Amino acid sequence: QVQLVESGGGSVQTGGSLRLSCAASGYTHSSNCMGWVRQAPGKELEGVAGIYAGNTYYTGSVKGRFTISQDNAKNTVYLQMNSLNAEDSGVYYCAALTCGTWRYTYRGQGTQVTVSS
Repeated sequence: QVQLVESGGGSVQTGGSLRLSCAASGYTHSSNCMGWVRQAPGKELEGVAGIYAGNTYYTGSVKGRFTISQDNAKNTVYLQMNSLNAEDSGVYYCAALTCGTWRYTYRGQGTQVTVSS
């Protein structure tokens, strides 16, 4: 059974930073594409970042501010988020992605990120 468990969300002020973690079980993320998608209140699900074998891709609004990485030994994916702004608020989900896209086959329960001024 595949489980993706996110942690690290919270509340932060504009310009602050957060680091999200995603621990995978029943799924070897190093052999697959992993990533993060998010959903803001009243908005559709949006792809944020993806990673495969060290190659990364990002949605335009987070480039230069967010960094996705993975620790194969821990089967964990991370999302370092810097220079956060209100538009980054939402529920962030760890996901097993179809490489190069934002389509996913598995998704975690999500962690809330709230950015306030």
